[in-house]
Amino acid sequence: MTRLSVNINKIATLRNARNGNIPNVLEAAINCEKFGAEGITVHPRPDERHIRYRDVFDLRPFITTEFNIEGNPERPFIDLVTTVVPHQVTLVPDSHDAITSNAGWDTVANKVFLSEVIAEFKSKGIRVSVFVGTELRFIEGAKRCGADRVELYTEPYAKLFPLNAEAAARPFVAAANFANELGLGVNAGHDLDLHNLSYLNAQIPFLAEVSIGHALISDALYLGLETTIKKYIACLIRQ
Repeated sequence: MTRLSVNINKIATLRNARNGNIPNVLEAAINCEKFGAEGITVHPRPDERHIRYRDVFDLRPFITTEFNIEGNPERPFIDLVTTVVPHQVTLVPDSHDAITSNAGWDTVANKVFLSEVIAEFKSKGIRVSVFVGTELRFIEGAKRCGADRVELYTEPYAKLFPLNAEAAARPFVAAANFANELGLGVNAGHDLDLHNLSYLNAQIPFLAEVSIGHALISDALYLGLETTIKKYIACLIRQ
């Protein structure tokens, strides 16, 4: 079954609105695992508008499943990750003012930089995933840079899905198959939800992990966190 990693950034966004500790980010992460999530994802940004660097240190000793840290590999982020040593780091080319991740890497143009960064992470025993679109040359580039996995940027899939599910999934299936042939693990994330997750998961039988935050936390406001996580997990069970 594909692993569900819950991105808890939005929990931190709500907490930061009042500068206190409600809701408690650590408690939320522990509950996500208790309710069945097989991973916790955080994406600290330089402005710390949601997850703070301190949160990452606080979370690390208590995560009992898989800890995935996403972010743009600038030096402070690199130092954070190599100190905390999560199970996985996902490299995302975010600009500082990005509301959310909105593009994958050009792994060809950034080959030298990414190769050096990936080597540094892997020297610490950290699995490295590179955030990419469906362009095959960029997936091949991730392999050449030394990545262990790619995370497919699925916003285009989510946008087209209500109109034509098969057409929406087609380039992602092709990209995933190509990555699999290269020996790369395949993750996916961005705008996946209870409506479109099951279909994509069925089309990519070797999908390793999905990282979901905004939609899942939003659904939890109506359904409760435990029920929501169980519903997402149900979408990832292949018949």
